[in-house]
Amino acid sequence: MAYTSIIPVHRLDNSVDYVLDEKKASRSQNADSLQAAVDYALNKDKTEQDLFCSAIGCTLDSAFEDMCQIKRMWHKEKGVQGFHLVQSFAAGEVTPELAHQIGQELADRLLGGRFQVVISTHLNTGHIHNHLVWNSVSIQTGKKYRSNEKSYVTGVRRISDELCRKYHLSVIDTEKSEQVARPYAQWLAEQEGKPTWKTVIQQDVDAAITASLTWKQFLRVLEQQGYTFRFDRKYMTLKPPGKDRPVRFKTLGKNYTPEAIQRRILYPRRSAPAGKRTPPAHGLLLLLGETQPRKLTGLRALYYSYLYKVGVLRKKPPYPSYAVREDIRKLDQRIEQAEFIFQHHVEDRGQLVSLRQQAEDEIAVLLKQRQKLYRYEPDSPQISALTEKLRQLRHTTKLCRNIETHSVEMEKRLLAAQEEDRRRKENEEQKKEARNQEIERR
Repeated sequence: MAYTSIIPVHRLDNSVDYVLDEKKASRSQNADSLQAAVDYALNKDKTEQDLFCSAIGCTLDSAFEDMCQIKRMWHKEKGVQGFHLVQSFAAGEVTPELAHQIGQELADRLLGGRFQVVISTHLNTGHIHNHLVWNSVSIQTGKKYRSNEKSYVTGVRRISDELCRKYHLSVIDTEKSEQVARPYAQWLAEQEGKPTWKTVIQQDVDAAITASLTWKQFLRVLEQQGYTFRFDRKYMTLKPPGKDRPVRFKTLGKNYTPEAIQRRILYPRRSAPAGKRTPPAHGLLLLLGETQPRKLTGLRALYYSYLYKVGVLRKKPPYPSYAVREDIRKLDQRIEQAEFIFQHHVEDRGQLVSLRQQAEDEIAVLLKQRQKLYRYEPDSPQISALTEKLRQLRHTTKLCRNIETHSVEMEKRLLAAQEEDRRRKENEEQKKEARNQEIERR
């Protein structure tokens, strides 16, 4: 039996790092006992298969970089960066070798060699499970992979079930042949008579964290899987698809409270080797490219410094200042504003005023055109096109106004952060001096 779920990925680098984590994909790292680990290590025929990781269309050592190269080649660097599929098997039903083979066959049949993909079999839980992360952009055509309920049922779920039957594994029954199967937790509870929904929700939350850059994105990822949320109560809750009652975040464990989740999103644990860092693959970093901070000026330099201080860009600062940390709840806004600034090469607020004025002038023209169509051609398809264009232009004007205001606030916060850093360093120096004096007296 295999339970499958698929989510869009906005942080491709984190997803790749997560699925290739050797501690999760190593049998020797997850032996039930020391004796089992020793027995395994002494088995020469199996030691070469200690890690269950493979890749198609890219290499394991540079999977993320290889995927980014394809995006740049086809000029498809924005939007959803990739997809993360979890295929979980019933406890004791499958060996790591067979699970990984099924994962490889699933990738081959589902993607047909058109998309770069990494496959990893994780052994760190009671249920062996596969992780597949693939590039959203096709190597062959440059077209993007489309994921929806129909593609899940007719593609992912159907192929996974066929492979389970091929290898004589159990399959989750569906209420109707054309509908998504009951959630894994529900099936397992029925079969074993014990509640296991918690593990499934934790897996979905973990995957959503790796796919997200902000709390807002995290919620959006889970919503796409059918989760619903309640925030109008003392303890925030989430309700997975197929479950009648909501669950408090805090009942999932100390690492699953809203505060802990936001902390994990902002400061993800990376499995990449020391010294090897790959930046998060969101639109801003793609716009930045290889731009060095010292070459930036004006508003671009301001936003770069600010997002670095918050912890979005590249290496995290060792001591994130409270002056900027308290603004993390506005991270989505700040990233969108930064992307706008770099996309339009905005250096100062005067350019913002010009961009806003241009947008407002265009809005006035389009409003007259639409009003004329409303009067003389009310059924014209041009009306919807004009409405969409007006929506984009109004968003541009709003962005410009917000940047004008928020950039002033950010300058003040950065100054406060610098002062905070200065005081911290001064305090550390005083403590160091006091320790040295104490040593000399001894």
